[in-house]
Amino acid sequence: MRTLLNIVLGLVVLGGVALLAFIAVPVQPTPPQQQVAADWQPEEGQGEYAMRLADCAACHTAPGGERFAGGRAIESPLGTIYSSNITPDDETGIGGWSLEDFRAALYDGMRPDGTHLYPAMPYENYRKLTEEDVRALYHYFIEEVEPVQNAAPEADLPFPFDQRWTLRGWKWLALDEPGFRADTDDPVLARGEYIVEGPGHCSACHTPRNAIMAEAAVDTSDEAFLSGGEIAGWTAPALRGPGSAIAGWSQEDLVAIFSTGRNAHAAVNGEMQLVIQDSTQYMSEEDLAAMSAYLVGLNEGVLLERSEDVTETEALIASADPDMPLGARLYIDNCNACHFANGRGADEVFPELDGNSLVTAESPTGLISMILGGSELPSTPKRPYSLRMPGFSDRLTDEEVAELASFVRQGWSNDAAVVSADDVADLRGEAEAKVE
Repeated sequence: MRTLLNIVLGLVVLGGVALLAFIAVPVQPTPPQQQVAADWQPEEGQGEYAMRLADCAACHTAPGGERFAGGRAIESPLGTIYSSNITPDDETGIGGWSLEDFRAALYDGMRPDGTHLYPAMPYENYRKLTEEDVRALYHYFIEEVEPVQNAAPEADLPFPFDQRWTLRGWKWLALDEPGFRADTDDPVLARGEYIVEGPGHCSACHTPRNAIMAEAAVDTSDEAFLSGGEIAGWTAPALRGPGSAIAGWSQEDLVAIFSTGRNAHAAVNGEMQLVIQDSTQYMSEEDLAAMSAYLVGLNEGVLLERSEDVTETEALIASADPDMPLGARLYIDNCNACHFANGRGADEVFPELDGNSLVTAESPTGLISMILGGSELPSTPKRPYSLRMPGFSDRLTDEEVAELASFVRQGWSNDAAVVSADDVADLRGEAEAKVE
C-alpha cells in the first residue's frame, strides 16, 4: 500500500511540475515567414493600406472612442472581450513593443509580457500574413498613428475561461502552421486567396467554430471553410458550397458589394457594415477584382436557381384581399413600397428579400433586429450617400414583428422556420437594456 501511495504521490508531483512548466516556460515566438532586408521600409501609404486589408479599425475602435484606442466590446459565447489599445502609447498601448513583439501578437496571439490574447484577435488568420505586411503594419502603428492613453477594460469571462494561461493548450490544438501557401499558380487568384485567408480573415466570421471554439477551417483544405458562421446570434452566411449566399453572383456583383455595401442582389448588414466602412471600400481595384475572382471561383457550379414566374406570395400581395393573413398585411403597410410584391427590391438601393441570406438564416436574430432597429448602409466614394431602413420597434408589437418576419421567411421561394413573439421580446429587451 505504501508503494502505491508513493507512486501516486510521485505522479501528482510530476503532474504539478508539468503544469508549472506549462504555465511558466516562455513560448517561443514564430519567426518571420519570409526573408526581408533588415533595413526594409514600407513605401508611403503601404502601412495604412495593410491596416485597411487587415480591418484593424473595426475592432480596435470603440463606438464614439478614439481611433485604435480599443475598448470595443466583442461578444462571444463565453462572455464579453474588449479590444486592446493598439496606438503607440507607452503605458496603455503598444508604444514599447518591438517588431518581434508585434509579430508575436499577430502570429501567436501573445503580448510581450507573455499574456495570451483571446482568439477574438484573429491570429488564426494573421499567421498567414507576409513579412512585408507585418513590417508595414508595425511601421504604421508605431510611426504614423497618434498615441492615445486609454486602458481597455478587462475581459468579462467566467472561470476557467478568465485564466489566459489555458489558451496555451488551446493554441496547440487550434493553430495551423504559419505562412501562406497558395493553391493556385494564377497570380491574380493567389492574391485574392491571400486576402481572403490572411489579412481579410473572412473565415473568422464566415466559418463555423468547432468543439474547442476554433475556426473549423482556415483554408479550402476543409469543406467547412467559408461554409457559414454566427456572430452574437447574427448569421454570417456561407460564401461557398450548396448554401452559398453568393451563388450565381458575378465578379462585378462582388466588387460592387465590397466597394459600396450593395449590389443588385443584397445589401450588407450587421458586422459586415463595419467591414465595408473601415476596410474593403479602401481596397485597390486590383485587389477587389482579385478577391472577387477568387470567391467566384469557389462557387463555380453552384447556381442561383429562381423562377421568374409570379409566386403565390406576389399574387397574394397584389390581390389586396382584405382577408389576407396578418403577416401579408403588415408587409404591404411597412415593406412593400421598397421591397415590392415580388420581393426583389431595387438594384443597389433596396435589397432582395427573396432568397436573402439574412431572411432565410437558421437564426432569425438578424432579421428581427433589422425590423426592430433598422439599418444604414455606409457612404462610400462610389456611392457617396447613405441609405437607411427605418426601425419599427415603436410601431409594431412583438406579435406583429413575429408575424411579419415569419411571412418574409416563408414568402416567395423562402422556406425558413417561423418566428415567435418570444423571440422578438427577447431581442427587444436586449436592445433596450443596452440603451439604458
